[in-house]
Amino acid sequence: MNKLFLFLSNRNHGVAIAAAGLLGLGNAQAGHGSHGADNHSTAALGACLTQVHEIKGTDNFVKVEYLSVTQEGKPSFEIEVRDDNGTEWELMCDATAGMIYEVEQEVESASDPKFSRHARVSEQQALKTVTALYAGEVQEVEYEIEANGQPTYEIDIVDDNDTEWKVEVDAASGDIIETHIEQWEIGEEAGERGGERGKD
Repeated sequence: MNKLFLFLSNRNHGVAIAAAGLLGLGNAQAGHGSHGADNHSTAALGACLTQVHEIKGTDNFVKVEYLSVTQEGKPSFEIEVRDDNGTEWELMCDATAGMIYEVEQEVESASDPKFSRHARVSEQQALKTVTALYAGEVQEVEYEIEANGQPTYEIDIVDDNDTEWKVEVDAASGDIIETHIEQWEIGEEAGERGGERGKD
């Protein structure tokens, strides 16, 4: 069983202890630079996991990633969960304040009606835009629906320095709207290329 699930399924120890364990494991598996999470972030992750549980009513965590947000310099946790209907949700949480600030729904493909209804940019066009700026190997493409219904591509690329970039592209305009650097990841989605990042 994935270490993420082991920590989060043992609710008797509380979310704060689960968070501390997650961060310890995450740093051990990290391979994306020296910017790890500190003790303040441990408390923030506990708060983030609690909020995810309250918002989505599930403990079915898929993965947790620790990201540095390059535009603002503010680190975040990207927490993915699966609800009782099998729908996957991605929640962004401020790794300093421990507050959820964005909730997105994931869909299986760009052909999903929720995605294609407003999409004007193909996956290939989005990949061309991103790889022109961030050379490297594409690890994963996710199809997300913002809270306002806007479809976006989230494209993960690992460059020659083993830095993983997460680049979000507006599927209506083709504009890059967010860029993150992934510091560590625990958990893995089905079909995700590359596996758990940072393993030796």
